[in-house]
Amino acid sequence: MNDERGRVTTVGIRAVIGGVCASLAVLAGVLLMVASAESDAAPAPPVVLAPHGAEPTIYAGPGARAQLNGLWRFRRDRDDSGLDKGFQAGEFGGELVRVPFVPDATKITGRRGIPIYRGTVGWYRTNLSVAVDGNYALRFESVNHRSRVFLDGKEVARHKGEYLPFEARVPLKAGTRHKLVVRADWRGPTAMKRDGWHRLWFNFGGINRGVSIRRIGNSELSYPMMQTTLVGGTAHVNLRVHVHNNGAARALGVRGSLTRGDRRIALEFPAEPIAKEGTEVLETAIKVEAPALWSPGAPNLWELALEVPGEATYRARVGLREVRADNADLRLNGTSVKLRGASIHEDVFGRGDGLRPIDQDRMVAQLKAIDANATRSQHPLDPGLLERLDAAGIMVWQGVGPTDAPGAWTSRGEERVKVAKNRVRTSFRQGQLHPSIVTWNLANEVAGNGHPEGQIPYVDSMAAELKRLDPGRPTALDIWGAHPPKRSSRIYENIDMIGWTNYIGWYEATHAPAAELRGLIRARLERLRRVFPEKVIAVTEFGAEGNGRNDTTAPGGYAFQSHLLDLHLSTYARIPNLAGALVWNLRDFAVNPSFYGGSIRREVPDIKLVRGLNQKGLFDVRNKAKPSVEAVGGRFRAQAAAGGG
Repeated sequence: MNDERGRVTTVGIRAVIGGVCASLAVLAGVLLMVASAESDAAPAPPVVLAPHGAEPTIYAGPGARAQLNGLWRFRRDRDDSGLDKGFQAGEFGGELVRVPFVPDATKITGRRGIPIYRGTVGWYRTNLSVAVDGNYALRFESVNHRSRVFLDGKEVARHKGEYLPFEARVPLKAGTRHKLVVRADWRGPTAMKRDGWHRLWFNFGGINRGVSIRRIGNSELSYPMMQTTLVGGTAHVNLRVHVHNNGAARALGVRGSLTRGDRRIALEFPAEPIAKEGTEVLETAIKVEAPALWSPGAPNLWELALEVPGEATYRARVGLREVRADNADLRLNGTSVKLRGASIHEDVFGRGDGLRPIDQDRMVAQLKAIDANATRSQHPLDPGLLERLDAAGIMVWQGVGPTDAPGAWTSRGEERVKVAKNRVRTSFRQGQLHPSIVTWNLANEVAGNGHPEGQIPYVDSMAAELKRLDPGRPTALDIWGAHPPKRSSRIYENIDMIGWTNYIGWYEATHAPAAELRGLIRARLERLRRVFPEKVIAVTEFGAEGNGRNDTTAPGGYAFQSHLLDLHLSTYARIPNLAGALVWNLRDFAVNPSFYGGSIRREVPDIKLVRGLNQKGLFDVRNKAKPSVEAVGGRFRAQAAAGGG
């Protein structure tokens, strides 16, 4: 266990990470039974999940939840005839799977990957029953792309998008065998892009994150938020929570605690009158003397427990920490910190982005193997993975909202801007409690001073809104290194941190000698610093493809990749006021099957790559370490030893 001074043993780390998925008794009051997707010939009896069954894969959340991760049936519907055939009533066969489940996740490269990337329609079904009559919430953490949810043949929810949670609220009768059906439609990535849902990775489809169920009580607790400010040796902690009233108009209060080891701090949220079906945000503040703060070197976590007595509960593991952008300096708990690590995509060969807990554990272990204290994601990460990053002490540069190609912006027009903003708000509410998230990044690789058709007001307004809602966390913007701004402008006014993507030595000056590359890197960063003298600047993308198909010292070879990464990192280490560097990417990942290296082929016409893979990873798609793992890990370990965060 972590002690009060923040020392973390190996056993302690394993215990905390494992605890995220540990089986705990689900709160009494709900006995949920879920049937596995039955054999068409011999239906299986319901399997009791609670109180002795499937604990949610995400630790944080309302009480009395259970995971619907038993067997489901899955069936492709390539001609989109399922609705006409009545699949919504659950009358269809198919293969037995466990959700999350992404079909055809091995067919990602070359010609065979093209029809898979274009997408199809898929149907999922399972059976469930409950022991207590009542209203229940069926929660889906993500379905790509358009989803419709049916219960006993009746549509109960629709949703569009991925990596965004949504719920279906349904009445369930005790002892009744209910049929739950989900239709997922992920056809047409080009149309998705036109609709503002551009993606820079493979079009994996279906139920790609967890599904859970809980009984809805007379009140509900949701979206707890916490901000920590340090004053001397004291942590001033402000907490807020949304309280929804499902009963008659009345006053409702919340109580709870922050607990760590034998320390327990009581929480009391004063009662507020709440109308029937109304929601209010309750707030309280406490002071914690001699706090066990969260940091990469000591990722101390506290147990947060909240309740409306007798009606609703909520739990989470949280960290007390203060993060600030102090002009050009990123400071954690008052100390300057340098980011070192690699970006990640939720992509596992054979499972796509439908990661399981074992996949999330491996990803964290790979970050630890290079001595990373930080990572970056272009899309909102699964909360279960964020919980692991919290426990491991790995800071997250978290992308929220639309993700576009360099210099592009497809979220144009009033309706798409509205959707873009709601994506940010949803991701913010879901991720705010995580101490690992150190910044909200609002756009990917902005060119110059932003796209004139909607990107500028979107970034400006959402950055301002996030600073109001979450003043203890900086806002960020990634800029396109090939087209940096020559001056600051409106799009950067409410931005605290600049992420610079830099492919010098790969897409640019591929064959230049080391001295020339170092000079180019230094000159570009000096110009960027003149544009942003009082903002935090970090390098958020750099790297080169690496595989065994090319001569090892040639572009695309393993030694070339290692050498270029080492050159970049050694150059960055000597640049003042640089807040760190994040390699692109931790692992190779699938992209559009037509991708064949991009503009590198103009520089190196005979390069040998795998069509449909981005091979800039330190690990390949089957998790095998490339030689660059040792090169990068060596640099990061030396940086840590020298006190670089």
